[in-house]
Amino acid sequence: MASNYYFAPVSPTLLSLFFLFLFLFTTSLSTAALVQQQPLLLKYHNGSLLKGTVTVNLIWYGKFTPVQRSIIVDFLQSLNSATPSVSTWWKTTEKYNSGASSPVLGKQFLDETYSLGKALTNSQIVFLAAKGGHAQRTINVVLTAEDVAVDGFCRSRCGSHGSTPGAKRFAYAWVGNSAAFCPGYCAWPFHQPTYGPQTPPLVAPNGNVGVDGMVINLATVLVGTVTNPFSKGYFQGSAAAALEGVSACTGVFGSGAYPGSVLVDKSTGASYNAQGVNGRKYLLPAMWDPKTSQCTTIV
Repeated sequence: MASNYYFAPVSPTLLSLFFLFLFLFTTSLSTAALVQQQPLLLKYHNGSLLKGTVTVNLIWYGKFTPVQRSIIVDFLQSLNSATPSVSTWWKTTEKYNSGASSPVLGKQFLDETYSLGKALTNSQIVFLAAKGGHAQRTINVVLTAEDVAVDGFCRSRCGSHGSTPGAKRFAYAWVGNSAAFCPGYCAWPFHQPTYGPQTPPLVAPNGNVGVDGMVINLATVLVGTVTNPFSKGYFQGSAAAALEGVSACTGVFGSGAYPGSVLVDKSTGASYNAQGVNGRKYLLPAMWDPKTSQCTTIV
């Protein structure tokens, strides 16, 4: 049986409480107090991690523009590049049981005809992911367009990752474009939150609220996949609803008050905290650091 890992808040009520917490947290405490984190423990369950060269295959389901695809492809290629700060962010994964996880872009599959319709089940996500094959140290990522609904999307999750059973098991992940359905839920902080205090949104660094939101969620599930690919890696809580490397640090993008102090592009007003290949800028979430047992950001 495949396992899914959800990192969006599990209900509208909890989400509203989350945003209310952020509001109270940022208006009543000093910045000095905010940065004093309590230790957070993600237990290692003695299972396999994805180390070494990790091939990431992409299955594009639905219609994406070339520009939208390039934003995500550039992000993936930035993870293993020598110079951009995106790779500095990713290097924290090396501290999980030691050893680098080096993502490389593999094959890309386009399904612009919606071969399974515009409402997908979890089993159909796994079916689509299988197009990437069953090779070891591979992650098959399904990316769904903004007009595609997926079970649980916008209600309890913005993406997920899991694995198939058996000797030919493979790791997979899914992330959806929330622009049409729930940008305030799955593309925050680039859209006003669906619930809670209506704080002004940040400007998306690549000018696309839905896809820039996908990058945040893709970053989340990729970290979860390499550090907990088969439900025996690093996580807190139950394996069925685990808090992982990034999902344990929800809502943090920079130091100080939520969503944190980030960089601003002077020419566009866009918010970002990491630079990638081809001049790209991204807003990446905080990641749990096993050496300090705290959520860390790169700005």
